[in-house]
Parts: sequence; C-alpha cells; structure tokens
Amino acid sequence: MDPSTNSPVTSVPSLELKTRRAQFQTQASTVDTRRRHAVCVRRAFKKYGPKKNPNVILDGLNMTVPKGTIYGLLGASGCGKTTLLSCIVGRRRLNSGEIWVLGGRPGSKGSGVPGPRVGYMPQEIALYGEFSIRETFIYFGWIAGMTTEQVDSKLDFLLKFLELPSESRFVKNLSGGQQRRVSFAAALLADPELLILDEPTVGVDPVLRKSIWDHLVHITKDGNKTIIITTHYIEETRQAGIIGLMRGGKFLAEESPKRLMEMHRLDTLEEVFLKLSKRQNMGLRRRSSILSSVTGVLPEATPDDEMSGEFGDNVSISSRRKSIVVTEEQIAAELPPEEEGNSSFKMLDPKHMKALIWKNFLWMWRNVGIMAFIIGLPVLQIILFCVSIGKDPVGLTLAIVNNELNNSMDRCIPSVGCDSTRLSCRFLHHLEKRTVQFLPCDTDDEARHAITKGWAWAAISFPSNYSESLQNRINDGANADEASVAFSDMNVVMDMSNQQIGQLLQRDLLYSYQDFAKDFIGACNYSEKLATLPVNFKTPIYGTKEPNFTDFAAPGVILTIIFFLSVALTSGAMLLERNEGLLERCLVSGVTGTEILFGQVVTQFMVMTGQTVMVLIFAFAVFNVTCEGDLVLVTILTILTGLCGMCFGFVVACSCDNERSATYMAMGSFLPIVMLCGIIWPIEGMHPVLRYISFILPLTKSTESFRSMLARGWTISEATVYEGFIATFIWIIVFLTIAILLLKFKKG
Repeated sequence: MDPSTNSPVTSVPSLELKTRRAQFQTQASTVDTRRRHAVCVRRAFKKYGPKKNPNVILDGLNMTVPKGTIYGLLGASGCGKTTLLSCIVGRRRLNSGEIWVLGGRPGSKGSGVPGPRVGYMPQEIALYGEFSIRETFIYFGWIAGMTTEQVDSKLDFLLKFLELPSESRFVKNLSGGQQRRVSFAAALLADPELLILDEPTVGVDPVLRKSIWDHLVHITKDGNKTIIITTHYIEETRQAGIIGLMRGGKFLAEESPKRLMEMHRLDTLEEVFLKLSKRQNMGLRRRSSILSSVTGVLPEATPDDEMSGEFGDNVSISSRRKSIVVTEEQIAAELPPEEEGNSSFKMLDPKHMKALIWKNFLWMWRNVGIMAFIIGLPVLQIILFCVSIGKDPVGLTLAIVNNELNNSMDRCIPSVGCDSTRLSCRFLHHLEKRTVQFLPCDTDDEARHAITKGWAWAAISFPSNYSESLQNRINDGANADEASVAFSDMNVVMDMSNQQIGQLLQRDLLYSYQDFAKDFIGACNYSEKLATLPVNFKTPIYGTKEPNFTDFAAPGVILTIIFFLSVALTSGAMLLERNEGLLERCLVSGVTGTEILFGQVVTQFMVMTGQTVMVLIFAFAVFNVTCEGDLVLVTILTILTGLCGMCFGFVVACSCDNERSATYMAMGSFLPIVMLCGIIWPIEGMHPVLRYISFILPLTKSTESFRSMLARGWTISEATVYEGFIATFIWIIVFLTIAILLLKFKKG
C-alpha cells in the first residue's frame, strides 16, 4: 500500500522497463557477438536478376568465422562460394541480411574493408602479365601503404617459401601454377588481418600445397590472423579450424572437420559432404531450440544432431560455441577508429595514385609497339583524310558528239585569235585543262548509251553550225535570230547519280566556258565582261572563292578522330583490367573507383595529348589545312575533346560487361555523332527535330567552334567559340560523374 494514498502500487511500468532493457541487452549482445568474430553473416539472401541467372545464389545463409582461425569454405563450382566472398569484401550487396567483417560492415566508415586489412586472392590470376614478380609486389605493396624497402624485405621470404623463380621473371612467362603462387603471395604481402583465398592451391603440387597449409596454420596460431579459404580439395581442409559445407547457395554444415566426422561416424570429409547432400535432397529438416536461437547457448549435440537455419539451411551444432565474456573496453579496442567526414567524398590517396600512375606508365612502357600504333593511328587517319577527301576528281570521261567536224576529233584543232571557226574545239581545249578525258561518239544516241553503260559521266553535243551561230549571237546580241540562238547552244546530258561528281562537272563546264568566251571575245576586241554573268562576286570575307570540302570537313574529322580513339583507348584499358579480375582486386585492396578513373585520366591524357599534337602537325603543317585562328586555342579545344572522349570511354567500360557490348555501344554512338554534329553536312540542312537533337550531342558545339576558329579566325570572345569550350567542359563533367557512380554502385 502507498502510505500517502492508501492505494495499491502497480508494477506495470517497472515490468515494461525491464522488458525494454532486456530487448536492448539482447540486441547489444548480438552486435557485440558479431564484432568479436572476424566475419559474421546473418540471414544472407542474394539472387541474380533474370538477365543474369534465375537461380538463387545465396539463400538464408548464416556464417560465423571466429578470429584467429582458418575457415574452409567448401562446395562444388557454382554453389555460391565466390559470390559469398564478394559480399564479404564489400564488392556485392545482399538482397537482405547483414555482414560484419572485422567489427564493422563492409564499406562503412573506418571498417577498413575494402582496404589493407583484408588480403584477397580471387579465382582469376588477376596479375599484370607484362610486370615482373618484383614489380607486381611493388604495385600491391604501395597500394597497401608499404614502402619499397618493406616490399623487398618481404619479397625474399615469399620467393623462397612459394618456390618462385627469379624476381625479374615476367608474370606472363610463368606457368599457370607459378602465376597462382604469385597471386597468393600478393595477398600475403601486406600481412593483413583477414586473408580471403579463393582456391589458392589449384594447380599446385601436393608438397607445396602442404607447405602452404602449414604456413597458414602457423600465421593463425597467435590469434591475430583469420583466413577464409575455398578449395575443391575437400580433404586438404582437415587442418582448418572450421569448415562450412556449401551446396546450392545453402550451408549444409558449419563445424570443425574432426567434429563433423565424429558426429556422422564417417572417416572422410567427402563422405560427410555426400551424406549431407543426400539429406538436403531428401528435404530432411529438424528444428532447433528456440532458446538457442535467442541466447546463442546450444545444448550438447548428439552425433547426428543438427539445427535448422533460416530458409532451411542445415547447420551442425558446434561444441565450440560457448558463452564468452567480453568487456566493453575489449570491444572498443577491437573496433577501428571512426573516420571524419563522409568516406564517399574523401580525397584521393597519394599512395594509391602513385601506385596506379606508376602501373599505367609501366604497362605502356612494356607495350611500346601497341603504344606506337595507338599514337600513330590518328596520324594515319588524318593523312588518309587529307589525301582522299576534298580533292577534285580527275580523269572523268565525257562523251563528245561534235557535228561541226563530222565527229572526227583528230581534226579538232582549236582556232586562235579572233578566228571564229572551230569554236567547239577551242572550248574543248579549255575544258581539257580541267583534266577530263574525251570519248568521241558519232551520234547522240551513242553518247547516251555510253552514259547508260557507265562509260562516261556526261555527253556534250555541238550542232553542225555551232561556230557560225555563236558568232552571230555575239555580233547581233539582242537582235540575233532564233536559229542562231538555238544552234549556238551546246547540249549537255549528265549522270547525276553521284552528286559530288555531277556538281563538280557542272562547275568545270561553266568555268571552262567562261575562260573560252573571255579568250575569244578579248581577241576580237570586245569587253570580257560580255562573257560573264552580270553578278560580280567580290573576295569573300571568310574563306576563298573556290572553297574545298577538306576545309569544311577537317574540323569535325579531327575532333572525331581524337574523340573516338580516346573512347577506344580508355574503355579498352578499363575492360581489360576488369575482365581479368585486376579491377576487382584493386577495389578490394582499398583503391576507390575515383582513384582508378583519375589514374587512367593522368596516363591516358599524356597519350591523347601526343595524338593531338601529331594530328595537328600533319593537318596544318604538312597538308596545309586552312587555319586562320589562334593555334593555341585550337590545340586546347582538341585536347579537351579528347578528354571528353576519355570520360565517355569510362562510361562505356563501366556500363558494359564485355568487349563485345562495349564495341556495340561505341559503334552505336559513332554514327549519330558523325551524322548529326555537322561534321559531314551542315546542321542547317537537317530536319528541325534532328537539329534540336544535334545541339545536345558532345561534338556539335565543339565542331562549330573549331570551324569558326579555322575558317574565320574568331577568338574566344565570340559566342560560337566559347560555347564550344563550355559544352565540352559540361560533357566532361557529365561523363566523369556517370562513370564514378557506375563504379561505385554497379558491384559484381
């Protein structure tokens, strides 16, 4: 009773407080338990989408790896071992569930995972074949924060321990087993806390395999190192502290090898695995104690006793799971320090950048032939363009029907002075200077037949009284009779199936006639102006009176060459590293996607700058492409366009899974850019809808800017010029941002 109110005291609030406190303590105990282990996977569920694989890869999987032990992850190919390891090192995400590695979630602030706290050996060799063994160690050592002296000191031990050849041997010249040993050594190099080895003993002889296992057991004796190892050789994991038997994305058992064989009364682990696999196929399930799932304290196991995990995965009861008392100070000491700020936006690590840039330049140095081809390819392309594009066609055949000479071209001798005879021959003499060839024909039908058969591009027919009629037309002017006007015309029939050739032939015919008329009229003491149209074209403000297609197309062609070669260069380099497992290994080692991109930018930028300089030298100095503007601005815009192409290449590499899809994506973007960016045809001649689309493409504004600087001599103060620079900068930022986001969020 409450003495002040004489009423009974209720205990409900106290009960609620105790319940909440108990729940909190249970949650805290769960977290602390996970932090005490090297790896703790709970209720992990992951499956690929329908585009990749309709099968479930991980299904309700629980896994616990105590610190200071060797954990053998066993199972057939395709059961999900590599997928699980990718989730542990933070390279893939679970659909549900959680993973704790070294006291934190992979990828969280201060976890060190991915990073130097984890040594990772993937299934692939994941090494640079052009590097020597020592150079390989230096690269991975620098990434882990080691100095060159530390790498060299560790190198001697690893060479002897793994029976590797001389440190100067190139990786590509090693046997398959030796390459796997080098890959294994790279994982051991930085002495990580957690070592994850994906089938390290494949292709290794039994003696060396035993030596490797003895070393793994030795480095875990002090309890500071933890190892997760996958292998096809089930029996070799007898030295592991714990093994997890995995099948079809589920755990069949998780126990020490000796305990497993005792529980199932079998002599080999292979027999145990076979027995559990058969039991899984039969669908046998047993319930575990509710108390054990809450408190973590399990009852004593009978030989065949098992507990049922989430989603029906069978996990053997372990006698090793005991109640462990850990103080708060010990837990705090095990946790890594929290990093300041957001890790997503941390600055570039100088050590990582040093290793990446050194690696990229070393690869280029070891592939001098490939780099010479890459630098020389744009030069070859600009040479082919300047030699083959924009020049007037020569040797075109014209069918001639000269009724004035009874079709006898042998007697076609041009007249001189004011002689009004054989004026048709006089015209043909001027026309012949245009490097055309004549095909004499007897009749107009024969000339038309020559055009029909493709033997001639045009047919010219002169009337029999052509010279006399032309003389009358000149002398009488407006008073000339209709017959003189009609018979003073030469009749031309053309093949206009090729627009360029047809228009150029029309131009040659008109210019030749003007030259012929000026020559004849001037010789007869008439004013030469009578032979020209009453339109006087003055000297153009920009360009020449007879512009050529080379000057029009050169700006777009130069930018296109630099842009798409940069796309091919960067996307090829990135895809090569990713498909060989090098990119994944670097990311697990702690290198960020941003660092990888900027490392590629620095090295590829040097190559692209060399390409740009060579292309501009050949275009302007060798082939005299018109350049009225500032050559410095022209060079800067070309380099920026190449940088834009590099960033687009990163997007291609990050969004495509293989070289084939990357090729399709690059080719698919090539044609729209070439056709819609005003490179081969003016934008003003396009459909209005396409005109608006062209304005948002990467090379449209830069091509206009480039052309204005070359042909008009405009400077950066003109809107057309600086808009090209601004648009290129914007596209660089857009492509680089997309590439970084793809690297960050597209895992696996």
